[in-house]
Amino acid sequence: MPNTTSNNVKFTIQNTGENANTWGQITNTNLQILEQAISGYDSYNITTTSAALAVTNGALSNGKNMVLKFTGTLTANTTVTIPDSIEKVYILHDTTTRGGFSLTFKTVSGTGVTLINNKIHIVYSDGTNVTDISGSSLANTTLQQVVSNGGTSDGTINVSNLTVTAATNVSGITISDNVTAANNITTTAGNMVDQKGEMRLVPLESKSTDYTLQASDHGKVISISSGDITVPSGVFSAGQTVTIFANISSGVIDINRSGVTMYWATDGTNADRDLEPRGVATILCVAADTFVITGGTLS
Repeated sequence: MPNTTSNNVKFTIQNTGENANTWGQITNTNLQILEQAISGYDSYNITTTSAALAVTNGALSNGKNMVLKFTGTLTANTTVTIPDSIEKVYILHDTTTRGGFSLTFKTVSGTGVTLINNKIHIVYSDGTNVTDISGSSLANTTLQQVVSNGGTSDGTINVSNLTVTAATNVSGITISDNVTAANNITTTAGNMVDQKGEMRLVPLESKSTDYTLQASDHGKVISISSGDITVPSGVFSAGQTVTIFANISSGVIDINRSGVTMYWATDGTNADRDLEPRGVATILCVAADTFVITGGTLS
């Protein structure tokens, strides 16, 4: 019977009576193929948009290496393929220059894995397709086990949904979207802080000339020592407030309307108001360009 070839890394399977006087050479090549399959490394320079790795019968070839490092500059979305029917584990390191293009590792007929630039992937081929062995694929692994290496992590963790059921200590957390809590959010040390500062403090800004209120003044105290305050139209929405402190010892601070209605909470009249020395007035937006003003030293 003639020699045959193994399915996955293409050893030469020698049959009785074949290869007289060359058994040793073929066996040595098979051992080299085995070494390549379990520990071999190759740096593969990608020069085309469809690169095919060789898995040659009975010979060393680049597609048999355990570790493949991809280099080169991509000029378009690119695929690197291995033949169908190959069952093998690979470690892939993508160091290509991407220029916005993608790099996919796949069997000829499969969809494969799109590699992440400058990252290392462990993948396996089942003879039909290539699958990434990622952290999300691993069973019985906690988040702490994944990120803990001596208790530290230097990378970034992206989590789509995170449920915490026990006490958790976090030195710093940055969230770019909303946080929804079904129960209380409690802090036992430090302050609760938003974009305007510590949440138990009312941010205070000092002004010494005429000043027109801005959207960013919502939730603040404007301490004014000289000039007038103008309440503009088209800036505030219902529920927003600004507090004015007249930081003066004599005279008044004028609080003037500009295209808005401003009712005095005392009698409901709509007019400009004067705020006397050391007085405090709160302006509440109740509808589009409609406000209510209240304070103990208004006139």
